[in-house]
Amino acid sequence: MTDKPEAATTETQSTHAALGLEPEKLVEMYRQMVLARAIDRRMWVLNRQGKAPFVISGQGHEATQVAAAAALRPGVDWLVPYYRDLAFCIALGLTPLDFMLSVYARADDPSSGGRQMPSHFGLKRARIVTTSSVVATQVIHAAGIAYAAKVRGLDEVAVTCLGEGSTSEGDWHEGLNFAGVHKLPFICIVEDNDYAISVPHRLQMGVDSVARRADGYGMAGDTVDGGDVLAVYAVMKRAVERARAGEGPTLVAAKVARFTSHSSDDDQRRYRPQEELEALLRRDPIERFRNHLQAEGLLGEEEDERIQQNAASEVDQAVQQAEAAAPPDPANLELHVFADGC
Repeated sequence: MTDKPEAATTETQSTHAALGLEPEKLVEMYRQMVLARAIDRRMWVLNRQGKAPFVISGQGHEATQVAAAAALRPGVDWLVPYYRDLAFCIALGLTPLDFMLSVYARADDPSSGGRQMPSHFGLKRARIVTTSSVVATQVIHAAGIAYAAKVRGLDEVAVTCLGEGSTSEGDWHEGLNFAGVHKLPFICIVEDNDYAISVPHRLQMGVDSVARRADGYGMAGDTVDGGDVLAVYAVMKRAVERARAGEGPTLVAAKVARFTSHSSDDDQRRYRPQEELEALLRRDPIERFRNHLQAEGLLGEEEDERIQQNAASEVDQAVQQAEAAAPPDPANLELHVFADGC
């Protein structure tokens, strides 16, 4: 088991070619990160304008999510995400319009038809399974999906994500124990941003990495620098290969940064030192990946500018379309609330 960030971050020395990533794929991953950030930032603007009721951000998590998605087969493998997984879902096929329809609670929202909170992602065509607001329940769902795939002999992998605070929930322990016992094609990614709302990691658990707990569940464990796209991809690639080969599940602890408050109903300035908040600016995974691509000669200034502008245009168009979209029909208020015939 790898339980120190240094062990995993040595993967950054690997070239993209050694990892099987073509230059075009790397630029596409960068585009996905930029698009997710643009959507996230617009969501905050809409919230301040009174148009988005609630925001829970994934800014700072983009590298982990996009790299993890790159190791999966969209539409074949399963994702049971958590509320910060915007970039993950974008990388698997969620569009800006799909997301904005959920923000505005419109009838065509693919997650729930306008019935779910924003950032409770769901997309049937991409096998993204929507989740409850109760944290860690998605781990049980993912373990169940992985169990079904194994029983049916399907070459499918189930991935779930959560924050490190959610690992204190019983559902997390039960789901991982079940996955370990049955050697399921299951991967749990803990996006450890060091704060469970206002509670720091050191008060949440007595180990420096959640991955240290993998041994207790009989599964592989890796800690990785979640701001390093290539390092995360290398860890996920191994985990997916392990799952497909019938070698069992993997627990991945990705160390990431949380740039914003826990949600739009929180103010992290009340519990995080100012110097810590300022230091976050030096941990931007998008800037880090951009610098890497430019140093490798894979991304020019003009192409970068085009990616930024296209992302802004996509978000503008999605907002306009979502605002003009029809709301749910009040006559369907009880749909999916009560069983048919009740």
